[in-house]
Amino acid sequence: MSTTVSAVPMEMELTRFFRAPRELVWRAWTDVEQLKEWWGPKQFTNPRCEADVQPGGLIHIDMRAPDGTVYPMGGEFEEVVPPEKLVFLAWALDADGDPIFTNRNTVLFKEVEDGTEIRLHVRVVEAKAAAWQYLKGMREGWSGSFEKLAEFIGTR
Repeated sequence: MSTTVSAVPMEMELTRFFRAPRELVWRAWTDVEQLKEWWGPKQFTNPRCEADVQPGGLIHIDMRAPDGTVYPMGGEFEEVVPPEKLVFLAWALDADGDPIFTNRNTVLFKEVEDGTEIRLHVRVVEAKAAAWQYLKGMREGWSGSFEKLAEFIGTR
């Protein structure tokens, strides 16, 4: 039985609490040197991490899997409201540099007692037929990134 794009989530939300001040969590998302330390699924590294965090600014991250495979991602920031909100498009790129799918990511940073709550909303805005193999792991990938972010923030 094959899976199609319509069989995977085209929208998702995750909420996560971080025991750290909102400003520190915000910087982990917006400072390139910090972003490259935690972005991506568990056990992935980011040999290339570029982000111009301003409306119209571009993002490019190459995520390297434990087996050495590199998964390039491009994107563009649409809205930046320090330290409350980031909205950015992200597209996974194929070997030719063409988008496989594009997601709109909205990240809200809320100051709460003893820390920061992040609410992430992801909506797939465009996807090729082959995108299902990546999109089916979207929740797991973001959950792993949030775990890495929590560990990273714990070292600050």
